[in-house]
Amino acid sequence: MSTSTRSRSTRSPVPRSPATASTPRSKRSRPTLPASHRFAAIGTQWSIDTVEPLGADAVEEIAARVEAFDRTYSRFRDDSLVARIAATAGSYAFPDDAAALFELYKNLYEATDGALSPLVGRTLETMGYDRGYSLTPAAQRASVPRWEDAFAWDGHELSTVRPIMLDVGAAGKGYLVDLVGAILDGHGIAGFVVDASGDILHSGSSPIRVGLEHPLDTTKAIGIVELAGASLCASASNRRAWGDGLHHIIDATTGLPVRRVIATWAIAPTALVADGLATALFLAEPGRLAQTFDFEFVRMFADGRVDHSPTLNGELFA
Repeated sequence: MSTSTRSRSTRSPVPRSPATASTPRSKRSRPTLPASHRFAAIGTQWSIDTVEPLGADAVEEIAARVEAFDRTYSRFRDDSLVARIAATAGSYAFPDDAAALFELYKNLYEATDGALSPLVGRTLETMGYDRGYSLTPAAQRASVPRWEDAFAWDGHELSTVRPIMLDVGAAGKGYLVDLVGAILDGHGIAGFVVDASGDILHSGSSPIRVGLEHPLDTTKAIGIVELAGASLCASASNRRAWGDGLHHIIDATTGLPVRRVIATWAIAPTALVADGLATALFLAEPGRLAQTFDFEFVRMFADGRVDHSPTLNGELFA
């Protein structure tokens, strides 16, 4: 349920749930492969481009994995595991592959000095970003608990001492993009592009060029990057905004929306890491994040300034 400033693709998002509706897109300049499978999931539009059309077995496996993901992590479903954790304290088993997601969150939590946290769900809910999408803030905003005080994670099971509302929007969509990519690998598909409304995973020998959509004007791009065997994800604070300056990117140490940075793009070996870093770049300096992660980035500030990694494989117009 991650979310981004888009890297433009040739498709438009059709949000079903606000869980991922904020991705500013990374738009590919042209379709990269002849066959395309398109579907809506977790609040956004997806496409999978391949040389040959996907077989029925692969399509069914992808649909089942997407549903299992949503049933586990969505805070907008009454029947999800996250909803159960929000209702009652206890111990809860997660899917085996959840270990990578929690490990990333722990690393990001430490690299941002607690500013990026999966525990912002209750705060977002009281700000109006709730299951009914009321967009009406409560009289009192919930504070964000510290990771150390809220739960324990042993690599498979999460244990809580009181109900907590998880929100994996900072990296969840990237995590699911990687899971879909793993299914394609398992079916022997050598080259593909998974595009979850601008959060992109590329596999294959032919690079693709991706435009970075301007967060304040979707008809413009601020630059173009080349992507090869990696992932590009992005985030923008204005793509899910409401009320008096409220939006979904929260500094967990203050419980307030961030202001200084308005859009980010991150390129990393996996979509999970790229998606998480796209949010972390609102909350920490790139040099601090580079102590833990290998990535390239672009950031746009509220005053219009843009900075980027010196090794960025692309061109910026702003």
